[in-house]
Amino acid sequence: MTSTPALTGTVVGVCAGRAAALTHGRRTVETAFVKTPIAGPVAIGPLGIAGDEHVYEDHGGPDMALLAYPVEHYDHWRSLGLELPDVGALGENLTVAGLRESDVHLGDVFSIGTTRVQVCQPRTPCYKLAARFGRKDMPMLVQDTGFTGYLLRVLQPGSIAAGDTVHLVERDDHGVTVAVAGRVVNVDRNDLATARRVL
Repeated sequence: MTSTPALTGTVVGVCAGRAAALTHGRRTVETAFVKTPIAGPVAIGPLGIAGDEHVYEDHGGPDMALLAYPVEHYDHWRSLGLELPDVGALGENLTVAGLRESDVHLGDVFSIGTTRVQVCQPRTPCYKLAARFGRKDMPMLVQDTGFTGYLLRVLQPGSIAAGDTVHLVERDDHGVTVAVAGRVVNVDRNDLATARRVL
């Protein structure tokens, strides 16, 4: 460990979703992508928010307990004509301010409310983004911009509420940001040197 930089952000909203049907082309997709805000302190356990459903076995679990998404990206998506709610628009549980993918490193540990969480990986965009927004190119747009958000594991269960401050409390010295990891995983897959750094 090196000395931990002073990095803080804010929780703009805490959201959860239930499985429901979305239309994707000619088929119906069952997904819990659409999230709604929850008022007051929300209990956070090892698997995230109780009642936040996951339809596919590759989603959720201890290493994907929560999805955080920077609210700073909302203006970009709105500039493309997308109508977004104030929070939870990209399927995230935590809409955050001040913590973009280029600010946050893999393995960073944050205290939020009475919880402690750790950054695991960038979100890999999938077709549910297309179903949610009615744009076939949405997964590629998220991938290419690097505006993916990032997945968190819960190290210390507790509660989180909108307005809570997010404090960085631990950081390893590898220097790999979520943005770098996302670029290698989603875009520049032949960048083997950086892929080795990420590993």
